[in-house]
Amino acid sequence: MTTKKTAHLISHTHWDREWYMPYEYHHTLLVELMDQLLDTLDRDPEYRYFHLDGQTIIRDDYLQVRPEQQERLDRYIREGRIQFGPWYILQDEFLTSSEANLRNLLVGHQDAKPFGVISKTGYFPDSFGNMGQAPQILQQAGIGNAIFGRGVKPTGFNNAVVDADSYESPYSEMIWRSPDGSEVLGILFANWYCNGMEVPNEPEAAKAYWDKNLAEAEKFASTPHLLFMNGCDHQPIQTDLAEAIRVSSKLYADVEFVHSNFDDYIEAVSQNVPNDLAVIEGELRSQHTDGWGTLVNTASARVYLKQMNQFGQTLLEKAAEPLAAFAQLAGVKEYPHHLFTYAWKTLMQNHPHDSICGCSVDEVHREMVTRFAKSRHTAEMIISQSAKAIAGAVDTQQSKHWGEDSVPFTVFNTSGWNRSGVIDIDLILDKKYFPEGPSPAALASDLETQEFGAYQVVDEHGLVYPAHIQDLGAHFGYELPKDRFRQPYMARKVRVTFLTSDAAALGYQTFALVKKDDAAAGRNVDAVQVNGTVMENGKLIASVESNGSVTVTHKASGKVFAGLNVYENTGDIGNEYVYRQPEGEKALTTEHLKAEISVVEQSPYRAVIQSVLRWDIPAGANERFEYEKRVMVPFTERKAQRMETTVPLVLTTTYTLEAGSDMVKVRTSFNNQAKDHRLRALFPTDLASDVHYADSIFEVAKRSNVPAKEWINPSNAQHQQAFVHVTDGDAGLVVANKGLNEYEVLLDGRNTIAVTLLRASSELGDWGVFETPEAQCIGEQSVEYAIIPQQGDGAESGAYAEAYQFPVPWTAVQAGTLADHSENADATEISLPLSGQWLKWNSEGSTLAFSTLKMSQETGDVIARWFNLGAGSAVLDAEPAFHTVNVYESDVLERRGSELRGTKQEAGGYKIVTRSYQPQTR
Repeated sequence: MTTKKTAHLISHTHWDREWYMPYEYHHTLLVELMDQLLDTLDRDPEYRYFHLDGQTIIRDDYLQVRPEQQERLDRYIREGRIQFGPWYILQDEFLTSSEANLRNLLVGHQDAKPFGVISKTGYFPDSFGNMGQAPQILQQAGIGNAIFGRGVKPTGFNNAVVDADSYESPYSEMIWRSPDGSEVLGILFANWYCNGMEVPNEPEAAKAYWDKNLAEAEKFASTPHLLFMNGCDHQPIQTDLAEAIRVSSKLYADVEFVHSNFDDYIEAVSQNVPNDLAVIEGELRSQHTDGWGTLVNTASARVYLKQMNQFGQTLLEKAAEPLAAFAQLAGVKEYPHHLFTYAWKTLMQNHPHDSICGCSVDEVHREMVTRFAKSRHTAEMIISQSAKAIAGAVDTQQSKHWGEDSVPFTVFNTSGWNRSGVIDIDLILDKKYFPEGPSPAALASDLETQEFGAYQVVDEHGLVYPAHIQDLGAHFGYELPKDRFRQPYMARKVRVTFLTSDAAALGYQTFALVKKDDAAAGRNVDAVQVNGTVMENGKLIASVESNGSVTVTHKASGKVFAGLNVYENTGDIGNEYVYRQPEGEKALTTEHLKAEISVVEQSPYRAVIQSVLRWDIPAGANERFEYEKRVMVPFTERKAQRMETTVPLVLTTTYTLEAGSDMVKVRTSFNNQAKDHRLRALFPTDLASDVHYADSIFEVAKRSNVPAKEWINPSNAQHQQAFVHVTDGDAGLVVANKGLNEYEVLLDGRNTIAVTLLRASSELGDWGVFETPEAQCIGEQSVEYAIIPQQGDGAESGAYAEAYQFPVPWTAVQAGTLADHSENADATEISLPLSGQWLKWNSEGSTLAFSTLKMSQETGDVIARWFNLGAGSAVLDAEPAFHTVNVYESDVLERRGSELRGTKQEAGGYKIVTRSYQPQTR
């Protein structure tokens, strides 16, 4: 007997907010689509459901133009006819941070809460690969499924099914398992998310349509429930779908055609899946493909966007949120949930895959720069207000080692680990408000004639810290009091640069500039020594070689890493999605160039050596490339080469070694005037290993150096977040970065780590011809990364912690009477100690990594999160320094779970662990 099949038609539109047209072009079409959807729902009760692409932002975008339609739209969401959520936007998972992925889910749930309904569909229709911890994240959010379009097996262009013997799953349904063991039902769009679009309502055409589409769906389905996605990219509503379903039902007696939704479809599939579903583990990165369609090179398209994103995410996650939480716990300033929602939403509007991946037209990415700035400025304002409020409440009279003329300042460590590093802060020695003088110029002159004498940096215990104090002269400034008009002034400033050692994690310490006393006790530091072009501290020796590369010796292990940071340049005749080197081209490198080397800074706490390389590289691809793009020659078939004409590329690199540091910091600046090329930094490890490790979303993913046998792309570039690591089990090399998301471990016999610094391309690619001249990234560029040699396990040795801290900025503000204390005007009765720590945890030698500390908008609890980098269980021992009513286990949606007793908690292998601390109100 033939089993009756059910064809589930799910109406949707995959809505890229911006892509091959500017945002407002797409926005206009969205308004038209939503108008049509509401009219269709009003008119046709048989048009039962519409899936709003898994993202709540569509409602915001529509109502921005059509606020008068809110009641209509919201009614259909409440009724469940429009399926809403669970995400705020459809993000690129690998190019957005761990916490950004969670904020996306959290904000989506917050947006949906007023309606009382939310789609619990783990929707990833067009992500360029899927993060390995997605099942764990979804499970913690109460979502037991994942619907995705990429990462497991290939689909062809225009809905063509492609066969391959190496499919990881024989079905479109599978079990997807995270490293921690969490599982969800995974469903692949094996025939893409448009296999049910434009269903004919004329019998002959419908017969031909369904004969083909039913057969292709049955080819991969493990159950009689077949998925047909009635829509595609920016697809208008099929208003005659009900009639098309009636026609189809008459043609096929053994198929039930239903206008369905994901809830019903997933429930039906779950009840019918066979016992032999394949288990797919961890990351889904399409490794069993030819390697051309993985779109991984979007990680290097428009690197400047990735840098802005990394900086913006870090400011919010690792500075603004913890500082605002500290301020509320101290009772000096309320946590600004509304500002965080605005800042995160603005930032996440840049996180859709066609946006953050840098694979859109130029107008899109220009607008992204503005959004990054808006989010960043909001975060910076929160940081400033929170830090000033706390510093203003610090009782600076507590130290007997500071006199009345001392200038105190407070340094915050929000990185999550105890930390050492060099701090730069501008301090005011004296200031005069405009009414105090006949003119600002006169006030400035008076300030600059004052003699302030010599100062030194002293902590609360009287220890002197090595420091450089630079007189900056008089400068304009202003205060914005909460109870009166702005107060402009002229101020005499100094810039203080000093080394702080072992600053407490999630805490602060107050120092002061005091009049110099040669008899005062100095703090012992692991001073940096410089001998020619060699820098050395107690842990590392860094020798800058004649070609501008650096040799780093790890003293504890004796391991020497030579030839690090040679630059490589190749042509690129691909597009924003895909890197393609011209056939037969030999890579250019700086290995045999002569660098101009100089010592630009030398002090007990920091040394900086600069290398300048003058390099001539091809100006761009030749004329054939322009022709091949214009007539749409596939990038794999292009024959263009680079032109013989060259342009100068001057690479200015600074290598920085700080006292006591485990890393060599690198900053490279250049003015790019070449087109159609890629620039990388090379780090030969000379370590024997078949695998390497890359920081990803809530995990350090273990990846093979050699791709699958089906991989024919000569390039095997991959995604990273904070770092990539090669180790032989004893020695290892970690290369950390700030917003450099693409790397490759080369099959050169040396396991060289190659980090992409720039990729210049000139077209969008994909399905049409879209010129993108601004993707050539012409002009001044600057990139930052760090070299961290290590011994033993990457997590337990502390190397990963160093890499995670590398991009996190220090926050330092002036305290005392000369500082601007307007932010704590309502908390003048509060007196804080000179140093403090809000949350202590067992970071030393642990496989746990700190992720976030913030306040929950729902409960008012302090949310703290860690994740286990290791396969074995770890014990989290975290003790708050603030008074709590209760402590709960929590999840990615910040919900209270079971109550915790004591400070210790077991964290299973690769587990994401969240705690919810209910603070005692004042």
